Amino acid sequence: MTTALFTHYDCLDHVSPLGHPECAERLSVVLAALEGFDLKKINAEDATEEQIRLVHGRDHIDKIKNNIPDTGNAYIDGDTYLSSGSEKAALKAAGAVCQAIDMVMAGDADNAFCAVRPPGHHAEPDVAMGFCLYNAAAIGALYARNTHFCHRVAIIDFDVHHGNGTQTVAENTSRLFYGSTHQSPLYPGTGHLHDFGKGVIVNVPLAAGSGSNAFRRAYEARILPELDQFKPDLIIISAGFDAHMMDPLADLNLDEDDYYWVTKEIMKIADKHSNGRIISTLEGGYNLAILGECAKKHVSALMGD
Repeated sequence: MTTALFTHYDCLDHVSPLGHPECAERLSVVLAALEGFDLKKINAEDATEEQIRLVHGRDHIDKIKNNIPDTGNAYIDGDTYLSSGSEKAALKAAGAVCQAIDMVMAGDADNAFCAVRPPGHHAEPDVAMGFCLYNAAAIGALYARNTHFCHRVAIIDFDVHHGNGTQTVAENTSRLFYGSTHQSPLYPGTGHLHDFGKGVIVNVPLAAGSGSNAFRRAYEARILPELDQFKPDLIIISAGFDAHMMDPLADLNLDEDDYYWVTKEIMKIADKHSNGRIISTLEGGYNLAILGECAKKHVSALMGD
């Protein structure tokens, strides 16, 4: 089993305001945790404008470009910030996913993990929000469809927050699957049980304090059977680790082993329908003491350990 690791030091140059949970140290601890792993390490390239525009319009791109500060931070909203290196970081994050898709589809790796930031799943086609600038998972899904003729692409999102931006894309795209477990009620207030659209949308909202058993049941009873029925050609994982019991932004109370378990279960579906093809990209996870361990469990599973 060959697992590729896509990252770039530009992703560290998206510099956060003091005290902001989405900080460069998040990526540093993930990369440190994976240092001893036998991974095929690749420097991510910038996404092209053509790739970004698969999801985001010209006005969205221009708003980010035109608000990049020379020094310090500029805010898009109360949560979402820009620094002088933010545009480069966001282009590398989206580019990593597209580049990983190219590699996995060519058979040069079995699967890939993109250790990048800023996260992406809250970014709507026309609005940057929730710490997110460009929606890398959604861009990757449409890129795989357009470039590699993957007719059925699935995005599985186990971040504790619902990926409203990714769901918006799925609502407007046939043969795109979006499955999400997330704490509810919680930011951004989307992700309801009976949401639907042109694509397949499977949301399983979980109450605060639900813990491992409820999380695993959500996958066993709803998401995995629906994913199996969908028969994906490629699976993209929005890998947020903020549902962990020690994370400061939520209260879903998972542990590290839940990330290993869910990754293995997704891999079973990928082995059955997708020739094992999985691209995972880092989303949330804000406790620096535990984030690296969660990422290690996830990547260990991808590696076949």
